[in-house]
Amino acid sequence: MQSRFILNRLVDLLFVLFGVSIVVFLMIRLIPGDAVAIMLGANTDITPERVAELRARLGLDQPFYMQYLDWIGGIFRGDFGTSVWTGRPVATEIAAHVWPTLELTLLSVLVGAGLSIPIGCFMAEARGRSSEVAVRIGAIAGLTIPSFWLGIVSIFLVSKLLPGVSALGYVPFTEDPLGNLQRMILPVIALSLPMLANLSRLVRSAMLDALGQDYIRTARAKGAGHRRLIYKHALRNALIPFITSVGVLTGYMLGGAIVVEQVFAIPGLGRLVLGAISERNYPLVQATILVMTFAFVFVNFLVDLLYAVIDPRVARK
Repeated sequence: MQSRFILNRLVDLLFVLFGVSIVVFLMIRLIPGDAVAIMLGANTDITPERVAELRARLGLDQPFYMQYLDWIGGIFRGDFGTSVWTGRPVATEIAAHVWPTLELTLLSVLVGAGLSIPIGCFMAEARGRSSEVAVRIGAIAGLTIPSFWLGIVSIFLVSKLLPGVSALGYVPFTEDPLGNLQRMILPVIALSLPMLANLSRLVRSAMLDALGQDYIRTARAKGAGHRRLIYKHALRNALIPFITSVGVLTGYMLGGAIVVEQVFAIPGLGRLVLGAISERNYPLVQATILVMTFAFVFVNFLVDLLYAVIDPRVARK
């Protein structure tokens, strides 16, 4: 892989993060309502002096560009600021909530992407049969069912059919591996189903296209077995659009995890950022959204590198 290709992708990544940081910074401050008044709440001792003191402590008395420079400068020093409500470093708050979101997203990607390959290959091999039509209808249904609705229905069904099974909350894997996996089954199913449906249809389409190429007919004429044609020759080329879509869908899963975490009472980044938005906790909101955006961009950066490994021609462009 050419070093120039990697360098160009890194530069693109930095530009995207810079643009996102500006957008996040401005959008948070353009939310209606006075942040200082909300932070002080219904305190009867609110005075102009207290308002001015809190505004100065948060740096809100400075021009926007100075607030941005102070914030972004602190990030480069590893200082994400201090949470307004708890007084703890924002980095500590994020670290305490990142693992549930990370585990939920990774498990959902493994389930969604892992199962989509054999299901997509099956649909391509069984094209036109009743079994393939049934699976394809199921895939279409998976695309249309919202994750939050599926989560709510699954909780209701488990509570009725298996009342002794815990479906809500989160237990760290290091404390109780079995309890952790038990509570993650339903959230993972709810979050991974759209990805599974989307990718399986993509693999089917890419496999059908690959199986119609000349090199497949040549390999078949040379006596290559059916399984070898499917899983060695055709699947390798079908994985190129598949990997690209995995990267994009993983980013969207981070957004979907916010809703799923609310449904299943998982204390991840989703619940953290929603609470911070309602409280106008500027430092926490900005840092959390920036971290989630960085994860999205970094995943797509890795996908670009993997894409170049599968198809070396990409790195030479």
